[in-house]
Amino acid sequence: MTTKKMAIADSLENLSKDNFKKFCMALVDRRGERRVAFSKVEDKTYLEVTNVLVSTFTEDGAPALTSELLKLIGCSEEAKQLDNRISQKFPVTSSGEKAAAHQTGGAHATPSSTEEHFVDKHRLELIQRVVNINPILDVLLREQVVQDEVYDEISETPGNQSKMRKLYKLALKSGVGAKDVFLDSLKEYEPYLVADLQD
Repeated sequence: MTTKKMAIADSLENLSKDNFKKFCMALVDRRGERRVAFSKVEDKTYLEVTNVLVSTFTEDGAPALTSELLKLIGCSEEAKQLDNRISQKFPVTSSGEKAAAHQTGGAHATPSSTEEHFVDKHRLELIQRVVNINPILDVLLREQVVQDEVYDEISETPGNQSKMRKLYKLALKSGVGAKDVFLDSLKEYEPYLVADLQD
């Protein structure tokens, strides 16, 4: 059975030596909350770099990032092949959620249909108290919960509470998958707030 990790490894294996070096440099130069040190990719094989991608950006987030970097270094055809392979093996639902995004055992506790999602249950408190919105938005963009236009619109909205209201309105109506990604990002960037609300 093909996994997302295997799909990434196949894409990197097919790169020329020069393009693989360019890919590694693009990965190291990439800006964002999660950075990859040069030592992690220096003189490494495509399998070792695949492991770095998955361990740093998760198996759900790594394919989109890999595709983005492939396009950046001019390997658009390889990016397209990876995108096609991921979309065929791991189809998205009509609302844009990732069907396979939460098949990772206990890592993501998806609420039952009768249980109110944490993100809905604590909407008011989250709107009032979340302050680290920009890195959370970066995660939502990377995980394809929001697209560039929505990302820009929320980022340019003045005030944290207004940003959060817009985030709920524009990004979190697509379903449980989007809410799960948002909750994971809250646990990473607002751990004390999440812990307080879970008590």
